[in-house]
Amino acid sequence: MSDKSSLAAESGVVQTAGGARFSVSVTVFRALIAWLLILALAIVNGALREGVLIPKLGTAAGLMLSGLMLSACVAAVAVALMAWLGRVSTRQCLGIGAFWLALTLGFEFGFGRSVRHKSWPELLDAYTFKDGNLWLLVLVVVFFAPLLAAHLWTRRRA
Repeated sequence: MSDKSSLAAESGVVQTAGGARFSVSVTVFRALIAWLLILALAIVNGALREGVLIPKLGTAAGLMLSGLMLSACVAAVAVALMAWLGRVSTRQCLGIGAFWLALTLGFEFGFGRSVRHKSWPELLDAYTFKDGNLWLLVLVVVFFAPLLAAHLWTRRRA
């Protein structure tokens, strides 16, 4: 292995068949940091929903407003991530979205089952639009936010 290729391997730099180079480890690390911020915002959103929105607005309006607020938070974090990452491909954006979605679902089911001791039917109830719950919309935003943010970021810089 040449010195150049061993240096690339050590730094996590990957060259695609098309010649594009990117650092896998930096991209994944930054996407993870961004998701941790999303997680923190989601926890704050949940506390606000349960402590203020639902008691003041009722279940349906509280759930809807909470879902929209969390979706906006995810979108804002995605825009900030694109500024931090710079130019990324569509494939990378979809990869980040899939990574965020997997982390979100893993946390949701893992925390719900092991810490909150919720049953599967209770957990799956959030995946309906019952009572104004927009959790499915939030998950769609989680997946597509990096792609949409990259598109906005590219247009803004042009």
